[in-house]
Amino acid sequence: MAKKCYPTVSEEYKKAVQKCKRKLLGLIAEKHCAPIILRLAWHSAGTFDVKTRTGGPFGTIKHRDELAHEANSGLDIAVRLLEPVKEQFPILSYADFYQLAGIVAVEVTGGPEIPFHPGRPDKNEPPPEGRLPQATKGSDHLREVFGHMGLGDKDIVALSGGHTLGRCHKERSGFEGPWTSNPLIFDNSYFKELVSGEKEGLIQLPTDKALLEDPVFRPPVHKYAADEDAFFADYAESHLKLSELGFADAE
Repeated sequence: MAKKCYPTVSEEYKKAVQKCKRKLLGLIAEKHCAPIILRLAWHSAGTFDVKTRTGGPFGTIKHRDELAHEANSGLDIAVRLLEPVKEQFPILSYADFYQLAGIVAVEVTGGPEIPFHPGRPDKNEPPPEGRLPQATKGSDHLREVFGHMGLGDKDIVALSGGHTLGRCHKERSGFEGPWTSNPLIFDNSYFKELVSGEKEGLIQLPTDKALLEDPVFRPPVHKYAADEDAFFADYAESHLKLSELGFADAE
C-alpha cells in the first residue's frame, strides 16, 4: 500500500485534537450515544465518489440539505449533541471533528483503537442524495455503493460489523430493533448473531443476510465470528480508510 501524505497542522491544532478527544470521551460515555455518533461519521465519509472526487468526510453533513437526505434521518440529533463540544474548539474543522468523534465512539464502547490524522478541510458543497447503502438491497448493491467510495469486499464485511452498535428505529429506517443483545458494546457479536441465525428481539436486514449469502463475503463473516481480534484488526483498517476517503491521497 502506498504511503499517504498528510497535511501539516500546527502544534496548537494537535493539542486541540487531544483535548477535544477527552471531551468527546466524556460526552459519549455519559450520553450513551456512541451508535448515532458512529453513524454520523460513517454517513459523512460514505458519500465520497472516487471518480468525481466529490462528497466524503469534509463536514458537509452538518448542513441542513445533507441532513435532510433520507439515509440521514435522525442524524440531526448527533449534530446537536456534539455542537457544545465543537464550540469549545473553534480551531478544529468540522470535518476532523466528526471523524474524531466516530473514532472515539468505537473506543468508548470497547472497540479497537483507530489512528487519527488531522487536517481535513471543511467543504461547503453537500453531495447529491443516494450515495449511501440501502438496507433493503443485496450484495450487488453493497459492492456498487462501496465501489463508488473506492472500498472493496473486505471493507464491506468489516465495516458491517460496526452494526454491533446501535439499533434500527422504525421512524428513521422502516426497521426496528438491535442487531445484538448488547448494542452499546463494540465486539464481534454482530457476526456471531449472523452465523447463529435470527433470534427473537434482534434484527437482520437484507444487507446483513447478503453477507452470508454471498460466497465471497461469507468466509470473513465466519472468521470474524470465531476470532474477535481478527475482526478488530480489519475493522480498524477499514474504518481508517473510510474516515480518510478523498483526504491525504497516497503519493
